[in-house]
Parts: sequence; C-alpha cells; structure tokens
Amino acid sequence: MEEDLSRKKKVQRYEEFVDKRLKPDLVKAIAQRDKVFHKQKMFLDLKKNIENLEKNGITSLRSMVNLGSEVYMQAEVPDTRHIFVDIGLGFHVEFTWSEALQFISVREPQLARQIEEYTQLIANIKAQIKLVCEGIRELLQIPAE
Repeated sequence: MEEDLSRKKKVQRYEEFVDKRLKPDLVKAIAQRDKVFHKQKMFLDLKKNIENLEKNGITSLRSMVNLGSEVYMQAEVPDTRHIFVDIGLGFHVEFTWSEALQFISVREPQLARQIEEYTQLIANIKAQIKLVCEGIRELLQIPAE
C-alpha cells in the first residue's frame, strides 16, 4: 500500500517535470530556432534583391510598403545603391550593395550554426522527455509498446 503511494508520488513528480520544465523548454527552443530561420530567410531575400538590383542596374524604384495592419502606401526610393541593413539589437547600418553582400556572407554561417545548435538542443530535450516517459512507464509497470 505504502509502496503504491510512493510510486504514485514519483510518477506525479516525473509528470510535473515533463509538463512544467521540459515541454516549456522545448516550446521555447523551437520558437528561438524559428526566429533564427526567419532572420536567415530575410538575409537570403535581401541578398537576392541586391543581386537583382545589381544585375539589372536599377538605381531607383517605386514600391508599395506595408505600414502595418495591411495598410500600404506607395514609396519612392531615389537611390537604391545605399541600403540600411538591420545588424541586430535594433541597429541599422547604411551599406553599399557590395558591403551588404559581404555582411550577409559573414552572417549566413553564423545563423546556420545557431540553427544547428537549437536543433541539437531540441533533440536533447525530446530525448529527455522520452527518457522520463520511459521511467514513468516502468514505474507504472506498463509493458513496452
């Protein structure tokens, strides 16, 4: 009887650990990796746009700009040869096309490394969840599937 109570308390602690610690950590790690994926996509898009501007010799353009909440206005860029690039922490730096491409070539491997680190962290958390669930299964003496 006392052994059953002790076993139930252990199972409850393991379940709380999974629900209150491991699962939130997993959600957070996935969200952080998704942010890095988004940054990577933005730099890739910027690189393609700069290469298209260079290839076609476009030095000015008109475009529709999203102001937020799907409200757009027409914008005119008189000189596209200098662009502002978000370098992080809310800072933007004015670059020429070649400087921007050089900056992107430095940032791309860094972002790829961050994605790999988050992917490894996610795999580790999933392995911990599986291990704890296996421990719960053994405590409850449920046969393996």
